Amino acid sequence: MLRLAILILALAMPAKAEEVVAALSQNQISITTNFDGSEILIFGAVNREEAIPDTPLDIIVTVAGPSQAVTVRRKDRRFGIWVNTDSVEVDEAPSFYAVQTSAPFGDAVKDVEDLRHRISVPKAIRLVGAPMAVADAAEFTRALIRIRKDQGLYQVNESAVDVSDSTLFQTRVALPANLVEGQYNTRIFLARQGEIVSLYETAIDVRKVGLERILYALAHERPLIYGLLSLAIAIFAGWGASAAFRVLQR
Repeated sequence: MLRLAILILALAMPAKAEEVVAALSQNQISITTNFDGSEILIFGAVNREEAIPDTPLDIIVTVAGPSQAVTVRRKDRRFGIWVNTDSVEVDEAPSFYAVQTSAPFGDAVKDVEDLRHRISVPKAIRLVGAPMAVADAAEFTRALIRIRKDQGLYQVNESAVDVSDSTLFQTRVALPANLVEGQYNTRIFLARQGEIVSLYETAIDVRKVGLERILYALAHERPLIYGLLSLAIAIFAGWGASAAFRVLQR
């Protein structure tokens, strides 16, 4: 069934020398109170009007969440306590970033193509300027990558894209529970001998719904009401627990 869907997708597109066509199992993810992550199936085909070239074919898939400015701080031990010393503001860092490849990354993409398209995790992060007093600004970017990898927000999965007959491909991208709302840009690259020959782009829309949406809107648009409501709930919960305890003691 999946192969049939891919072939229909490929036939529906106008033919070029070699072009990637793709689709997602879902283009929208709803974050509810019990949301614990999701998995997206990305599949497609290479549409061509000529014979399959002899050079190896590689597929690279990236999924990038909304970019944000991030302040990264370094702590040092001073007088027996840990304190913030240096800090660097990263201009743009994806809130989520996944890279899936059909081969080892270094074999699939040349450095110059990685730089041009900002495919790898380090290239997807934009650090324009750092304070002159900070000599090792790049270390702050590496620290950010390390932290977000530990949180499951940055992923690099080599050889995770299955390619069949140099034409059909598919892969699955795991999205964690701690997603940020927004548009998750998805790119599928076709590479030969490390050079990008075709690019397909689409997007996944991630939104909070139900009670999550209401609480998020209150916290960001009506912070005073949200604070008073939280205080009222805390008081009521405390009173209810106290009353239940008194009843149990009788």
